[in-house]
Amino acid sequence: MTTEHRLGKEHGRPGHRADVPPVLRIAPGTGERIAFQTDDAVYRELHEHGDLALLSAPLNPVTGPVYVEGARPGDALAVTIHEIRLTDTGWAMSLPGVGALRDRMPDRVVTRRIPIDADGVHLTDAVTVAPRPMVGCIGTAPASGVASTVMPAHSIGGNMDVTDIAPGATVYLPVEVEGALLAIGDVHAIMARGESSFVAIEAEGTVVVSIDVVPGLSLRAPRIATADEWIFVGLGATVQESVRRGYEDAFDAFVERGWDAMDAYTVMSALADSELGGPTGAVDPDPLHPFDAIGAVTLHRVPRSLLDGRSSPAAGEGAAAV
Repeated sequence: MTTEHRLGKEHGRPGHRADVPPVLRIAPGTGERIAFQTDDAVYRELHEHGDLALLSAPLNPVTGPVYVEGARPGDALAVTIHEIRLTDTGWAMSLPGVGALRDRMPDRVVTRRIPIDADGVHLTDAVTVAPRPMVGCIGTAPASGVASTVMPAHSIGGNMDVTDIAPGATVYLPVEVEGALLAIGDVHAIMARGESSFVAIEAEGTVVVSIDVVPGLSLRAPRIATADEWIFVGLGATVQESVRRGYEDAFDAFVERGWDAMDAYTVMSALADSELGGPTGAVDPDPLHPFDAIGAVTLHRVPRSLLDGRSSPAAGEGAAAV
């Protein structure tokens, strides 16, 4: 029987950081599972009083951290998401000064409780959809300072808001400190790519994962493996820089597997799709405008059939070549 360690939401706090004592130590590659309970308290508060100034709960806390034995700087953590368990409530909100349609929505907090039941996620009285639970925020600890779990996304992960970080996916995260210190939060019951409102559809949940380590795989940004695709996350101060960096990482993955450079470039131009990722940006925002994203998160999708089965010098046992 698979062992499951449960981490309650009382272990949640904002920010990825190395100075927080781990709440669990685990050996990688054992198949043991960890259940991270996430928290939606901030949205419940806003639904009750609608005043950002009165909030006591933190925004986007992450549960953890988990110390992974043997994970060292220069390695990568491979986090496989097995399941996301939702509760019976989600939240949709419009916040003043936040989101793509801030100029079309009222200059006040508008909230909506979203029931979740066996019929699905009840977005409105007329629109009910099947849940597509995902993880908005997942990351390891940075070598120094605090990586925000609100804005921006970081090389170690953070609030990427990528809909592919869902059951069945494996997320590869850079390790910058001993033990990696993995933390997870910000579950969504369903979210469109781009998350126009910046708050959709937030929900408390429990994320069940297993962890492996890929020794010597030095990443400058996260990668995601789904059943069909490798997704290379680009981060940059401009959209153009983010796209270039994501494409470079994908190209390097081809070349590391022995592809001729022009062959790789040709195939990528035909088959590697690029798109904008989550709305959180990749550069620290102006403190006077904390929800205005600077830079971009981009996603670069390569069919797994092109890369899998070709050995990478950096790949370790127990994880796919990345």
